[in-house]
Amino acid sequence: MKLEVLADAHSAARRAAAVIAAEARLAVAARGRFLLAVSGGRTPWAMLRALADEDVPWPSVHVFQVDERVAPEGHPERNLTHLAASLLAHAPLPPAHLHAMPVEWTALEEAAARYERTLEEHAGRPVVLDVVHLGLGPDGHTASLVPGDAVLGVANADVSVTGVYQARRRMTLTYPVLDRARKVLWLVTGEDKAAMLPRLLAADLSIPAGRVQQARALVLADRAASIPADNPNCP
Repeated sequence: MKLEVLADAHSAARRAAAVIAAEARLAVAARGRFLLAVSGGRTPWAMLRALADEDVPWPSVHVFQVDERVAPEGHPERNLTHLAASLLAHAPLPPAHLHAMPVEWTALEEAAARYERTLEEHAGRPVVLDVVHLGLGPDGHTASLVPGDAVLGVANADVSVTGVYQARRRMTLTYPVLDRARKVLWLVTGEDKAAMLPRLLAADLSIPAGRVQQARALVLADRAASIPADNPNCP
């Protein structure tokens, strides 16, 4: 795992956009398409808005969701709502190339299986994504792989459903598909992440984020999140 520390969240978001754009150009040149999965959160919204200004071969890009809250279409808590506002409203990504998790379905387990088939249609079987963007929660969660949930033990599916976490059930990619990604891009910003970042870097298996394979991972962190990682003695 590699770590880059940026001055602030804005700088980290712009650097993440540049990394994704470069990976997109390489993937399209090598394989004719680029498969990106993105998580939710405020800094990723800035990352996606910055990505719209990058040199990206948009007609060959497909965007998937890493996770999503079970909520109605257009709800402000939906990651898709902000993904569309940040990216679709500013970049020439074909709308059909944004693949939303079907969390409106009543049968959520069937919906998860349907999304896994969508992934397979575009990324093969087993599914291999080009870049997976992940965030880091103050409790050590990533995607919707949350502490204490049975989803942490899912090994036979690439998409699963969680129990209730922060008042909502969620759909999420699981460890197997995260670990097959060609690149994992962590975007970690804010002082509330400072206690968890060193544990992520140390591959601390007691937190969900620490269980994601690190061989092909890059962490982009702002200064606020990375002070303990840079200097554990810094107050």
